[in-house]
Amino acid sequence: MKPSKDMSRLIEIMAALREPKTGCPWDIEQDFSTIAPYTIEEAYEVADAIARGDLDDLRDELGDLLLQVVYHAQMAEEAGAFAFPDVVQAITTKMIRRHPHVFGDEKARSAGMAKGMWEAIKAQEKAEKRTARLARGLDPEDNGKGFLDSVPVALPALTRALKLQEKAARVGFDWSEAAPILDKIEEEIGELRKALAKGDSDSIKDEFGDMLFAVVNLGRHLKIDAEAALSGTNEKFRTRFHYVEKALGESGNTLENASLAEMEALWQQAKTAK
Repeated sequence: MKPSKDMSRLIEIMAALREPKTGCPWDIEQDFSTIAPYTIEEAYEVADAIARGDLDDLRDELGDLLLQVVYHAQMAEEAGAFAFPDVVQAITTKMIRRHPHVFGDEKARSAGMAKGMWEAIKAQEKAEKRTARLARGLDPEDNGKGFLDSVPVALPALTRALKLQEKAARVGFDWSEAAPILDKIEEEIGELRKALAKGDSDSIKDEFGDMLFAVVNLGRHLKIDAEAALSGTNEKFRTRFHYVEKALGESGNTLENASLAEMEALWQQAKTAK
């Protein structure tokens, strides 16, 4: 088996890895649930390569992510559900249908108009799925699922909070402006203080989550993605902490031996350093 730029070779490799008698024992043992965490991890690796501006890494990470798609498709084919060509057909059908301004006669004079078309067609597709469920004798309004249940559970918690809020806002369940959300955050901080005073670990966790949810809501109204904002802050923290670590090393000291006061002084220097 030789490497190739042909997509079919990757599919062949995946099939060989899953072959019961001659494949890889580890790959054979996997299922959708065990592979899902790797799929999420690879998506993050792609995002990381983009953030670092490393196109060589991006090429490799996109390959790793593509492997995940092929892996899931191979397992689905083994189960008699669908195969990789069906995945390709599904997404090409969706993209053509949702871009009538590119593949049809519609016109979009701006990105906003294009997004509006996308949302309108998406809503139409959902209505068609609802009709199909009715035809099969299923309850499209419930069947064990609610309005927000289409938001994936596997999303990072901050991102899922944003998606839940955005979807609820579509039916009018939303704050009219950002200012009252600050009051809500202060209210949640007060509830957290009460829980801390009681020492109730379950309540503390619950109130802490409520506070984070309110902060995400504020970010949404300010047009700030909480996940992206926190990612930036994480990197800022890492950079400043590295400054502290490096400065201590240059003075013959270490993180383990330095006092909090010494580290704090260097931290303040890091905040003003370029």
